[in-house]
Amino acid sequence: MLAKKWSLSGDRCFAPEPIQRQLARQFFDSISTLPLVCPHGHVDPALLANPAARFGSPTELLIIPDHYIFRMLYSRGVPLSALGIPTRDGSAVETDHRKIWQLFADHFYLFQGTPSGLWLKDELTNVFGVDEPLNSRNAAHIYDYLEKLLLLPEFSPRALFKKFNIQVLCTTDAASDALEYHQSLHQEGFTQIKPTFRPDAVVNLDTPGWRENLSKLEITVGREISTYATFVQTLEERRAFFKKMGATATDHSAATPYTERLTHQEAEAIFARALANKLNPGDAERFTGHMFTEMARMSVEDGLVMQMHCGIMRNHNSSVFEQFGSDKGADIPLKIEWTENLHPLLTAYGNHQNFHLILFGLDESTYSRELAPLAGHYPAVLLGPPWWFHDSINGMERYFNQVMETAGLYNTAGFNDDTRAFVSIPARHTVWRRVACNWLAGLVTRGLIEEEEGYEMAHALAYDLAKVAYKLDVS
Repeated sequence: MLAKKWSLSGDRCFAPEPIQRQLARQFFDSISTLPLVCPHGHVDPALLANPAARFGSPTELLIIPDHYIFRMLYSRGVPLSALGIPTRDGSAVETDHRKIWQLFADHFYLFQGTPSGLWLKDELTNVFGVDEPLNSRNAAHIYDYLEKLLLLPEFSPRALFKKFNIQVLCTTDAASDALEYHQSLHQEGFTQIKPTFRPDAVVNLDTPGWRENLSKLEITVGREISTYATFVQTLEERRAFFKKMGATATDHSAATPYTERLTHQEAEAIFARALANKLNPGDAERFTGHMFTEMARMSVEDGLVMQMHCGIMRNHNSSVFEQFGSDKGADIPLKIEWTENLHPLLTAYGNHQNFHLILFGLDESTYSRELAPLAGHYPAVLLGPPWWFHDSINGMERYFNQVMETAGLYNTAGFNDDTRAFVSIPARHTVWRRVACNWLAGLVTRGLIEEEEGYEMAHALAYDLAKVAYKLDVS
């Protein structure tokens, strides 16, 4: 590698004030080599189930699976088809990975000053040893270099899993998933990869393709699901299977955190209308709200930690969804309310010692007004880290400043990378650890905590909180 040298600042994410910066360095040095606990994410378990698996081309690794990347390119007029993103109907897209890479390099400047830009720089320099900034001129050269590396055994998914010092990694899996890759991994004794039960595709009745998703679940369990009672029984059985395969948590997403308790007759009637494709206005929201409460009830009984991700309008760009499907960077945050919406669920289970609920939201106006007070009161509630658009330096700083003094550090759930981009995992954890250490250093310099407490809190934020919140035995 020639041309301008490319390196990461050792003081990135740290404040310019000298005393705070020095303390931040010290705190970070004390936790920088801790193992990575990854309790929530979207890495495909197939990537790790086959010892001989490879990542494919640099384009397959860094561009095609990562909606953080292609949503930025799309926003500047680059068609998704030109980036090789598969279409729903199988229509033609660009298949020349070198051409896609060149297009990516031509637009690499778009990521300057963004979290994705910081992650990409970390990946390219620290994981692959690229020492010059990617641009139009060197795109082919860097592609050739990466292509050769990705063929080497030390750059296989399993080898990098070990190199990254990942202690545990939890995937996110549909209720209908047979978990064959997890079973294969467990047969090898590779139990660090754990599934997470996510039933949204069959619980949220307004999900596109809901009936097809229910049919997949019927095939998996080998029986027809024609009543609400059978539906609930099936979900309970699937949760038990996931738990047997190592799951410690469930994950649920909806536009709002609305909850209520329907009578059995009401739930049966709505489910019957869904099967007949005759839902009334409000049916889907009421049923999802009821199922949130039912999932809380099941969590009390089986001990699985319940996660709620709310405050997003999925597939805002309908034309992109129609052509390319979901998870294509077109999900946009919503203004939401937690206090009244969660009241029915927390009235029923918020004080129960067997219930553990982790909340994630994208409406930052609720941080100090609702989320922090809820976590700072209910024994069952913890706050998840900044999510999606807010897992950035500024987003993390806003989170720390708005949440911690009301909720308290130990009512939060540490960090999760929430990514499909496997090689970005260390970079994402590094940003969290650096921002956390800088925040703690600020507390010390302002006389709010002792330096010794800063070291303890840094360790908790980097490692301990996630283990405890997700009940992960990784000893």
